[in-house]
Amino acid sequence: MRAGAAARARAQSDATVRGMRSRVLLVVPVQTYRAGAFLRAAHSLGVSVTVASEVASTLAGLHPASELIVDLADPKRAAERAAAFASTTPIDGVVGVDEGAVVAAAAIALRLGLRHSLPEAVAATRDKRLLRRRLAAAGVPQPVFTTWPHPSGDPKAVGAATGFPCVVKPVDQAGSRGVIRADDPPGLLAAVRRVLAMLEGDRAAGRCAGVPDPPLLIERFVPGPEVALEGLVVGGRLRTLAIFDKPDPLDGPTFEETLYCTPSRHAAAVQLRLRRVAGAAVRALGLTEGPIHAELRLAERGPVVLEVAARTIGGQCSAALRLAGGESLEALVLRHALGWRPLGARLDPLAAGACMWPIPRAGRVVAVEGLEAARRVPGVEAVRLAVPIGAAVRPLPEGDRYLGFAIARATDPALVEAALRRVLRLIRVRISPDAGPAGGRARRPRDR
Repeated sequence: MRAGAAARARAQSDATVRGMRSRVLLVVPVQTYRAGAFLRAAHSLGVSVTVASEVASTLAGLHPASELIVDLADPKRAAERAAAFASTTPIDGVVGVDEGAVVAAAAIALRLGLRHSLPEAVAATRDKRLLRRRLAAAGVPQPVFTTWPHPSGDPKAVGAATGFPCVVKPVDQAGSRGVIRADDPPGLLAAVRRVLAMLEGDRAAGRCAGVPDPPLLIERFVPGPEVALEGLVVGGRLRTLAIFDKPDPLDGPTFEETLYCTPSRHAAAVQLRLRRVAGAAVRALGLTEGPIHAELRLAERGPVVLEVAARTIGGQCSAALRLAGGESLEALVLRHALGWRPLGARLDPLAAGACMWPIPRAGRVVAVEGLEAARRVPGVEAVRLAVPIGAAVRPLPEGDRYLGFAIARATDPALVEAALRRVLRLIRVRISPDAGPAGGRARRPRDR
């Protein structure tokens, strides 16, 4: 057995022994792509799992797990429920799985005295107004911003405060949901009305989450390439795991994403500035422990922070990140939450990437063709359909999910990008215009 393989085997055996004494609480929103990856990681580490969610779930079928019903919209009450549970079943670590769970997870961890960022710091990542204010107070580069006055506003005055083009955003959504570019006052008013109608539809259907009766954030559009930074905060210090390039221009009017590729092909000096700006944002928000996913633009004056989330990368894109020892991103996050010494945070030397298939129009998914051909593309590791045949779907900005994901690896990020673009050409989705009364909305916004 080679030395590296022997070391990994010893580490896995050690993790299994410790895992027999350890239990992690996975705080999981009802609708998520991410739970399965964390459950598989827990299984690989030999960790016992309790799943905390709003309703009883079927997740225990993926990994032996106990369940705890909590109200994710009431973090304080969720923390008390978790504390009562932990009085008889000790919890050693808490991880929030996806955007809708991170504040409750932070409150639970604080109540149990476990490793996590403070709830108020995590809450600032869930309310874009708080995020913008904290970054502004610390002088972190970000777009010029204001809020849309309620119940109505003057698009000329609001647009004058930010400049055109600008971007309309709900303050508590994720994954580009409700994000629309406007190039002039009439376009701004139309975008605001469209997003408000979307939010009103959520309220009418009982699907509200996050900030009650949220206003809208209006930001100046920042031209330039967009990147995503994946990291782990340890003792208040950001450890960058990967920088993903987004090769396709994201210029609007809506912001569907398709490709993520790593390592970044930007110059080393540019990547250093990205890491520094992301680290400044983490400090400004007060995040001290756990994963972060940041979105930045490379403006003429340098990196500008668009978003910071206290979670891992969304959807099934995390499968593109494989650590040099063979562990997953989720395993690293679990190790950190449990206070274990990580095996390391170096990525597999191969370039990697993920692609997402945007929903082209509203309707019902009738068929998806080309899956097998896509799986045979050299370098492609996985091609997964994320919505079942027959599901009602809607495109962004009202929609909240992607049709599927693909993962590829190669010796160079350009080869990864070429393989994923071929997948996108091969996949053919047939959508019937009859969406039915559900209109394709899932209960909670998806994370990217």
